[in-house]
Amino acid sequence: MTMTQEYIRVTDFKQTGEHSLLVKFSDGFSREIDFTPALKGNSLKPLRQPEFFSQVKLDKARGALEWPNEADFDPETLHNWPQYLKAFKNWHPIET
Repeated sequence: MTMTQEYIRVTDFKQTGEHSLLVKFSDGFSREIDFTPALKGNSLKPLRQPEFFSQVKLDKARGALEWPNEADFDPETLHNWPQYLKAFKNWHPIET
């Protein structure tokens, strides 16, 4: 007998604020996420602009959220956002 691990995927989302999304997952769980603490570093810097942040799309093949500059967030990270929040708040990347 083989066990199959089901991977969490984003199935839908709705923007709820300048940098916030209500994210729905394949396991039926939903979470509202304020991305502000994570918008650091060169790849995520454009997302600080509300007009750019609102260009988020669902990559249905991967079940992930992504933006036009190829910035993305893994579904597992989004699903378990509180576990990653402290790391995002303490992360100080070098920006060019």
